[in-house]
Amino acid sequence: MDQVFLSSDINFPVTALVESLQGDLRSPPSSQEDLSPALYVECALYIDGSPFGLVTRTGLAIEKPYKWNEAITLTGKYRDLSLNAQLAFTVWDVSNPLQEIAVGGSTLKLFNSKGQLKTGKQRLRLWRGRVADGSAVSTTPGKVPEGERGEVERLDKLLSKYERGEIEHIDWLDNSALKAIDKIMAEQKKSSTHFFLTVKLWSFGHAVEYQERAEALLSQPPTSRTLCALWDTEIGRENPCEVKHFKLARSISRLVIDPDLKPSSKEKRVLMQVCNSPPTQKLTSDDKMLLWKFRFYLSTDKKALTKFLRCVDWNDAQEAKQATELMHKWEPVDIPDALELLSADFESEEVRAYAVEALRKKTTAEELQCYWLQLVQALQFERCDKSPLAYFLVQKAVQIPDLANSFHWYVMKELAKATEPSNKTKRFFSVHDLFETQMLKKPMDYSGKPLLDQLHRQTELVSKLCSITTAVKDVADKDEKLRQLLSDLTSFEELPSPLDPKIIITGIVPRESSVFTSSRSPLVLTFRTVAGGSCKVMFKKGDDLQQDQLVIQLITLMDQLLKVENLDLQLTPYRVLATNKDEGLLEFVTGSKNLQTILVRHRSIINYFRQCHPDPEGQFGISAPCLETFVKSCAGYCVITYILGVGDRQAFLHLENLLIRDDGRLFHVDFGFILGKDPKPFPPPMKLCKEMVDAMGGINSEYYGKFKLYCCEAFNILRKSSNLILNLFYLMSNSEVAILKLQEKFQLSLDDEEAIQFFQLLINESVNALFPQVVDTMHRWAQYWRYGKV
Repeated sequence: MDQVFLSSDINFPVTALVESLQGDLRSPPSSQEDLSPALYVECALYIDGSPFGLVTRTGLAIEKPYKWNEAITLTGKYRDLSLNAQLAFTVWDVSNPLQEIAVGGSTLKLFNSKGQLKTGKQRLRLWRGRVADGSAVSTTPGKVPEGERGEVERLDKLLSKYERGEIEHIDWLDNSALKAIDKIMAEQKKSSTHFFLTVKLWSFGHAVEYQERAEALLSQPPTSRTLCALWDTEIGRENPCEVKHFKLARSISRLVIDPDLKPSSKEKRVLMQVCNSPPTQKLTSDDKMLLWKFRFYLSTDKKALTKFLRCVDWNDAQEAKQATELMHKWEPVDIPDALELLSADFESEEVRAYAVEALRKKTTAEELQCYWLQLVQALQFERCDKSPLAYFLVQKAVQIPDLANSFHWYVMKELAKATEPSNKTKRFFSVHDLFETQMLKKPMDYSGKPLLDQLHRQTELVSKLCSITTAVKDVADKDEKLRQLLSDLTSFEELPSPLDPKIIITGIVPRESSVFTSSRSPLVLTFRTVAGGSCKVMFKKGDDLQQDQLVIQLITLMDQLLKVENLDLQLTPYRVLATNKDEGLLEFVTGSKNLQTILVRHRSIINYFRQCHPDPEGQFGISAPCLETFVKSCAGYCVITYILGVGDRQAFLHLENLLIRDDGRLFHVDFGFILGKDPKPFPPPMKLCKEMVDAMGGINSEYYGKFKLYCCEAFNILRKSSNLILNLFYLMSNSEVAILKLQEKFQLSLDDEEAIQFFQLLINESVNALFPQVVDTMHRWAQYWRYGKV
């Protein structure tokens, strides 16, 4: 019988060769008659209907026939695949820099009905104008339905068999047969209205049979007639000898308790490496043995507690008892480690209660505000509804109006996300009831009014704004309609702003409010304040702002970490509040313009600064404080957006997401894509565009040198707090891939000097990258099309 490979044994990444696109683009999706389509193919791996790993893209094909012949390698491996795994291919047209449009999408199941991995050429029908749907029951299947199959599909199937060697090769007959087949298929394709994408899957020389786990296959015989393999019953199981040895060693070490036992120099080095490793690193059996053996020696090292608690067998009552007793004698942990103990990795109620007590003792109200979002999220990992963490959060919320305001909206957001009853939903309902019960004791807000009543009124206001947004979306004169609808909200009783409860609002000014030009039609609202001033906010419906909220919170935290080290990079962490699963409020930063508008009106950032901050004696005719502020803010956002892997929503108009304030501070908006999820085909390593460098005087200028120094200094400062940032992100995301991606950005294996060299190379790579120059050219075209000038 033929030799067969098992999918679970193949430790190679999934690979496919994207060959070509067939079909006549008679109506280019770009709708620009004078433009030839510029196409690239995006490929994503889906396992059981969920995306797995990172999206991969080909280069551009700009001439007919559209051919790539480019191999794409995905991050997922063959051993990770499920029986329902599929590849989702979408062809994008980027010839119009104002809009990236889907030519068509298609999905390809990787295993056939017999459970064998597909190989060789695959001809996929694209669903015109649609993005590939990778859900379990795909709406864009690449396989032509049986009722629509004709001669082309029959011949294509025979060719695939021929290429796989399933049809005997006879040279003299094959040549004439293949020519006849090519002629028939060419004629048939001319009359077809569909697009077809040809891809070639990797071939291993032998059939690959799907295997999930050896244990599951013990009770299920192989389905393939060609499969001839003997199952190793030990695959996927623990070695009983090792397990027995581990348990005996732990038992002996529990009985023989020597608090004075010290490790050798070699063991010390290993323990130091383990204790200094990031929270994402898994412990080996040897690591666990060593941590348990020298637990008393390590009890004076506060950084070692989380590693020790990870080595404990919590199913062993005696060992768990010893661990919790020693935990309370351990050197008290710092805040980053306390946050780690509240993650899903730690289920022990005693451990979680210990973490809450550490937070109670060590955090101030200002620090709690930085971690508040993650602490509320950590409630989902508790084992009971009325946990120490729940009581701690409610107690702090009742005491501090700012925290009460945030707590109310964070919990309401979680309840709004719930689609069906679950333990998580029940927990948040329970905590919300506890919160409202405590709030009935009439704690006051900053205006001296009952805080619970004010929170209910905030909810009513947001509900009205949601209705108004829906009402103005499809109206021709949106601004006029908005002003009519806001007439009932020109004046109301004093109310803390949902975005910032320290600001007391008393009404909306309709004539100073408008509908922002965007597909979502967000509202820009001017609120009147009790102090006689005003504040602007943006209300947005149609997007989930939770990711923006998370990124802004991390930027605020990083800003504070930098300022503690006396490095103020003039960041602008504006406020964001997600009030529902698809709506929220954003602070509207007054006195700011996006970089694209500045370049259109002033042609360069330097000209803009000359107008706002002239100084005949300053460099470039600009005041020194303005340039210094600009350089610092550029450095801050370059480092932070690199660490968080921030991408752009639009493929070419990247400058719309960069804003500059009147005082010279640059800041970034729109964080819909983070941790490398960038829709552009070739994103640069960091967000450093040519216009920013030009405003500093070029790469040989004094200010550019300062920029690089600020970047390297900030990078090393934030690396010192990597555990805190990783733990906060881990409480928000259960994606191990995302956490590892974030960890990789910190380059924790490098010392400070090596990190400086690494980051300087990264800056140079970003400045010299080819694709940003192409983007810049496309950007100039976009200016011409939109404004009629360059």
